[in-house]
Amino acid sequence: MQDKVVSVVNPFNLTDSLADRNLVEPLKDFLNTGTTRVQVVAIISSKAAEIVKQAISQLFQEQPELVQPGGNAYTTRRYNMYVRDMGYFLRYCSYALLTGDNSVLDERLLAGLRETFNSLGIPLGPTARSVQLMRDGVKQQAKAAGIENVAFIDEPFDYVVRQISEMDV
Repeated sequence: MQDKVVSVVNPFNLTDSLADRNLVEPLKDFLNTGTTRVQVVAIISSKAAEIVKQAISQLFQEQPELVQPGGNAYTTRRYNMYVRDMGYFLRYCSYALLTGDNSVLDERLLAGLRETFNSLGIPLGPTARSVQLMRDGVKQQAKAAGIENVAFIDEPFDYVVRQISEMDV
């Protein structure tokens, strides 16, 4: 797992280049949001179950066919697996938020996702929507905690949505 510092510095190191604006600006932005990132991750950690529950509840209101006979979250077992999986998505998005780098999402969450979901017959559309709803929930919680600039929260969640939406399932 990388962090923003490693992902920004590595290309300069590989080309034996000196630090310039292209190195300094992304690091400056990352460091300026460091405390806020830690606060948001603490919120996610303490409110994860609530965030997941709210997102899933909203998803099933929007797409009730998922919990009806034949739906992917029909039966208690499948519903609980769905809740568990959304918890994984939220946890890994929190790691990416903290580090300022999405590589952990590729390495630990998205690698092999297509094959796994295909083998289990899980549709990615509702999963992508759940990730969007969790993003919105995290932003709500952050705003409620007095954090004004919540735009950076979008990055890992939107990255996951883009990646799973591009998958040909």
